[in-house]
Amino acid sequence: MTALVQLSVTALDLDAIAARSGRVVVLVSPDGKLGQAARRINRLTKGALARFLESAAFETLKEGEAKDLAYPTGMEAQAVQVVKLANQASSDLCRKAGAAIGGALGKEGALVLPGSVKRVEELALGLALKHYKFTDHKTGDEKSAAPEVTFAVSKPETVDFSTVTALAEGVFFTRDLVSEPSNVLTTTEFANRLVELESLGLKVEVFEEDRLEELGMNLLLSVGQGSVTPTKMVVMQWTGGGDKAPLALVGKGVVFDTGGISLKPAGGMEDMTMDMGGAGTVSGVMKSLALRKAPVNVVGLVGLVENMPDGKATRPGDVVTSMKGDTVEIINTDAEGRLVLADVLWYAQETFAPTAMIDLATLTGACLVALGNENAGVFSNDDAFCNGFLKAAEAEGEGAWRLPLGQGYDDLIKSDVADMKNVGPRWGGAITAAQFLKRFVKDETPWMHLDIAGVASVKSPTTLAPKGATGWGVLALNRMIDEMNKEG
Repeated sequence: MTALVQLSVTALDLDAIAARSGRVVVLVSPDGKLGQAARRINRLTKGALARFLESAAFETLKEGEAKDLAYPTGMEAQAVQVVKLANQASSDLCRKAGAAIGGALGKEGALVLPGSVKRVEELALGLALKHYKFTDHKTGDEKSAAPEVTFAVSKPETVDFSTVTALAEGVFFTRDLVSEPSNVLTTTEFANRLVELESLGLKVEVFEEDRLEELGMNLLLSVGQGSVTPTKMVVMQWTGGGDKAPLALVGKGVVFDTGGISLKPAGGMEDMTMDMGGAGTVSGVMKSLALRKAPVNVVGLVGLVENMPDGKATRPGDVVTSMKGDTVEIINTDAEGRLVLADVLWYAQETFAPTAMIDLATLTGACLVALGNENAGVFSNDDAFCNGFLKAAEAEGEGAWRLPLGQGYDDLIKSDVADMKNVGPRWGGAITAAQFLKRFVKDETPWMHLDIAGVASVKSPTTLAPKGATGWGVLALNRMIDEMNKEG
């Protein structure tokens, strides 16, 4: 497990600044006005800070960006990092500024002097998220460390990092799961890591193949027929909200996807270790809810499976009966994620009668073609429910864009030999995949499908994450869940 930055808060002690080793971070408003701590640093450095603030280098910095003054005279610190940020800066800018601190942070840690900046918790969240480094399989000096970062403020009793830590831990859990190679994160290992969450108060149940067969979850089982890795479903329940019906989160957990008999090309297949990104996000949300003792009821369900070619593997043209009872002609075994989700969606409704349901999956390359790495595709049968999520995603800076559903798209997955087929034609592939899932959603259930193929893992760093696994959706879903709880 990647270690989270150790965050603490203390009363501002001006006399301690000079002797602080490692990094000292000072926040300065865009007008260059020096606060109490900044004035002390300026005196210690014989005016170096003031000279920098009067320079073109500071002028050209955008708000939320930072610059180092290396090995400052009069201080023990290796560097003074100057961050340009207004006292009343927005949450987005505070997180961006925090990311600038976290991205430069080394194992020696830092003393952060936020001055009069109001949103210190947002600053800390950006710092923690950006500092993530997946080094579990590195050796020597590259091994991940957990540096200590102390925020020195005038009123430490007004700063509380407990929610920051809970959210960051959830994002890190998701990123770790998505980053793991599939020879490590087998379905069994994935399930074991989720069982460990019971120590946080979650109720976790693992369904093995014999139980899945009894339930008639044949679509889920069909995906794993060619693998020696057992197919599983894991159900996680957080019951912090009394007797209310839960929100259901359903995640696709394909720990590796070769495409099965419809074999993928070799180029880029190594990236398919992230095809369990939906299950990873669900798991991260559940961990955050438990850590922050959220007063809500949420059930997270993940289908865990490996899609491999083998003599026992599902063949194109096979017809399989779902838990719902509908039959599916499997045209393409590489369109396996919707088969995983379909049975788990039906089980969630039959068992928990949820108030609403959201599924997440790295489902289609078509969604990546349409939206790139900037936005997840959003599909829903309920406008109010969908708009609530879109609002939460925007507030958290997690890109999401709604795409349509409709009868014309649904007609494209009609089968001549079964009730439906698992793929339509080439065009509109993300939408026909969503239409397939919609057939396993009861009319009375508000539902949303999030296609996260483009946002679960990226090739370039983002504002709050290094390249690789992003943990997209953990923050937005936590916010949405809180807003739904407020509305009753």
